[in-house]
Amino acid sequence: MEITEKKPENIKLLEPAGPETQAEIQGVLSPGEEVLIQVCTDLEPGGRFEERWVVATTQRLLVVPAQGADGTVEVPLGSLRAVRTEPLVGGGRLEVERQGAPTLLVPYSSTLAAKFSEVARGLEQLRQSQSLLINPHLDRTRCAKCGRLLPEKNGLCPACISRLATLKRIAEYLRPYKARTVILAVSSVFATLAELAPPLLTKHIVDDVLDPVASGSLEEKMSLLGLLVLGLFGVRVVSWAGEWVHVWTATWLGARVTADIRSLLYRRLEMLSLQFYDKRQVGALMSRVTQDAGRLQDFLVEGIPYLIINGLTIFGILGFLLYMSWELTFYILLPIPLLLAWGTLFWRRMRRFFHKNWQAWSHLTARLHEALSGIRVVKTFAQEEHELRVFDERNDNLVKVSRKSERNWFVFFATMGLVNGLGVAIVWLFGGQEVIEDRLTMGTLLAFYNYMWLLYGPIQWFGQVNSWMTRAFSGAERIFEILDTPPEAYEDPDAVPMPQMQGRVHFRQVYFGYDKSKPVLHDLDLEVQAGEMIGLVGRSGVGKTTTVNLLTRFYDADQGRIEIDGVDLRKIKLNDLRRHIGIVPQEPFLFSGTIAANIGYGRPGAGMEEILAAARAANAHNFIMAKPDGYDTQVGERGSRLSGGERQRVAIARAILHNPRILILDEATSSVDVQTEKQIQEALSRLVQGRTTFAIAHRLSTLRNASRLAVMEAGRIVEAGTHQELMEKQGHFYELVQLQQQVAEVIAIRE
Repeated sequence: MEITEKKPENIKLLEPAGPETQAEIQGVLSPGEEVLIQVCTDLEPGGRFEERWVVATTQRLLVVPAQGADGTVEVPLGSLRAVRTEPLVGGGRLEVERQGAPTLLVPYSSTLAAKFSEVARGLEQLRQSQSLLINPHLDRTRCAKCGRLLPEKNGLCPACISRLATLKRIAEYLRPYKARTVILAVSSVFATLAELAPPLLTKHIVDDVLDPVASGSLEEKMSLLGLLVLGLFGVRVVSWAGEWVHVWTATWLGARVTADIRSLLYRRLEMLSLQFYDKRQVGALMSRVTQDAGRLQDFLVEGIPYLIINGLTIFGILGFLLYMSWELTFYILLPIPLLLAWGTLFWRRMRRFFHKNWQAWSHLTARLHEALSGIRVVKTFAQEEHELRVFDERNDNLVKVSRKSERNWFVFFATMGLVNGLGVAIVWLFGGQEVIEDRLTMGTLLAFYNYMWLLYGPIQWFGQVNSWMTRAFSGAERIFEILDTPPEAYEDPDAVPMPQMQGRVHFRQVYFGYDKSKPVLHDLDLEVQAGEMIGLVGRSGVGKTTTVNLLTRFYDADQGRIEIDGVDLRKIKLNDLRRHIGIVPQEPFLFSGTIAANIGYGRPGAGMEEILAAARAANAHNFIMAKPDGYDTQVGERGSRLSGGERQRVAIARAILHNPRILILDEATSSVDVQTEKQIQEALSRLVQGRTTFAIAHRLSTLRNASRLAVMEAGRIVEAGTHQELMEKQGHFYELVQLQQQVAEVIAIRE
C-alpha cells in the first residue's frame, strides 16, 4: 500500500518580546519576510547577563543584541553549514557554522538548554530546506499564572488549581454510585440535625423543668423531664445511626471511587509511549498511583463528609443563635476572625515543617536503603563507622525538625485555647448580664455556651482543611494530568490491520534523535528481505539500538519512514505490529513468579506442552529440570535467583513461544561464559529460522551466519555486505575486527 504524504506546515517557535524590542526586530526584516523562530537568550558572548534575540526567517538567521546596542549578525540560510548545541558548565551555547566565516557562538544559561535544543533542531531543518517541525511547548519550571516554582517540571501549580473544577471532575466518578451518594447526603443531614438538637433540648430542661419559676405542677414537670431526657437519648441514637451509615457509606464510596481512578490511571500508564517515560522518573509516576491516589481517598472518605457535616452544622448553629439572641450571637462571632487568621497562619507555617520533615525522612530512608543494599561494598572497604556517622547526622536532623514541629503544635493548641477562652469569657460576661437583667433565660445561655463550642471547633481547623484540600486536589490534578495524556495509537481508527506479516522491512531516509537538536540517526536507508538476518555493527552510540527501537515503534522517526511489507509503520495497527515482533534484550527482564509463568508471558494461555517445547528449543529445559522445583521455581525480583545465562535462555524461550515474524537480538550473548554462549547460540540458531532478524552484537564473530552486515557510523550505514565481503574490502568492519583481535591478544598475554 502506497502512502502519499503531504508536506507538513511549519511549526513556529515565537517568544513574545517587548514593544520596543519587537519594533527593532521588525525594522531589520524585509517586507514579507516571515519569522519562524524568535527566542531570547540571557547571556552575551563575554558571559555577562544580557538579553539578545535569535530570529530565524524563511531567508536568514539574525542575532539581534540588546535594545540600543549595535552589532546585529545576519547569516543567510544558504550559508549555514551546521547548527548544534554544546553543553558547558552552568549553561551552553548555540554553535552556528558558516561558510567562509568563523563559527557564530550564542551562549545561554542552563535554564534555557531545552529551548535552544529545539532552536538548533529547527535551524538544521531550515538549512536543509525542510518543513519546520519542532516542539513549541517547552518544559515549564514556573507557573505561567503566578510565577511560582512548580513542584516538578511541567507540573501543576497547587496555588492556581481550580478547586471547583477539580471537585466537579471528582464528582463525575460518583455518577455510577448515585444511590449510595444519596444515602451519604441524607445521613449527613440526619447527623447534622442530631448534633444541633441536644443544646436546644437542654435549654428546655433548664427553663421549663429545673427553673423554680417555671409554670406547671410537679407531676407535669417530671413528665416533661422524662420526655426531654428520652428525646436526648433518642437524638443520640439517631446520631449514632446516622454516623454509622455515614461513615460506612463514605468509606465504601471513597475506596470504590479511588480504586476506579487508580485502575484508570494504571491502564493509562500502561498505554503511554516510552517518550513519556523518558521525561519522567518512575518513582514520581509510582507516587501518582500510591500517594496521590491515597490523598484523594482520604479526602473522599474523611474530607468531603467533614466539610458537608461541619458546613451544615455551622449554618444550623448560626440560625439557632440568631433566633435566640442576635446581640449575643454578635459577641460570640467576635473571636472568629482571630481563629481564622491564626489557623491560616499556623497551617501555612506548618506546611514548611511538613515539607522539611518529609525531606528529613526521605534522606534518612534513602541512605538506609542505599547502605543496606550495598552492605557488601561497605564491609569490603571497612566503612561501617563512616556509614554510622552519616546515618547519625541525618537522624539528628530528623530529630531537630520533629522537635520544631512539636513545639509549633503546642503553640497552636495553646493559642487556640486562649482565643476559645476569650469566647467563653464573652459569653458569660454579656450573656450573664442579659440573664441578670431578665432579657435572657438561663437555659438559653447554656444553649449558647454549647453552640459556641460546636461553632468554634470546625472553624479552628479551617486552616488544616484548606491545606488538606490543597494537597488532595493537587494529587487529583496530577492524576488527571496522566489520564489526559494521549496514549500510544492503539485505537487509531485509520490504522491498517495486519493479522499476517511476511517481515520485509525498509528504512527510508530516516532521521531521529532523542534530543531533537542532535539526531542519532541521519538519512538511514536500509532494505531487508523477509527471512533475512541482518547484523547491525558499529561502535557504542552509533544508533544500533535506536534503529530497532524505531522498528518496534517505541519511538516515531522525526523524518523519513519505515515500511513493513510496503506499509508505513505508523499506519499499521499497533497491536498487530508488536504481535509480530519479538525481542531478546541484552539484559532480559523477568517478572517475579515461576519460570513457567515467565516463558508463558510470550503467549498468554499457552499450554504446558508448548512451554516445554519452547524451553527445549532455547536449551533451557535441562537447567530448569535440575532445579528442585523445576518449572515452578520462583525466579525472584527481576529474575535475581537465576544466573545471567539462565535468564537469557528463559528470555529466548519466551521469544520462541511468542513466535514473531521479526526478531530483534540486542547483545543476546553478552556477559556469559563460553559454554553458556554456545548453548545460547544453538538456541538462537533455531529461533532465527524463517524469521526476519536484526542482530546487534559487539562480538563480531557471533555474526558470521548473518545474511548481511550493516556497519553503522555516526547514525549512518557506511558499509553493507556479508562477513567475507566486508573483510575483503578492508574498510570500517575490517578495522573493527582487527581492533577486537588485538584486544583479545592483549588479554590472552596478560592471563
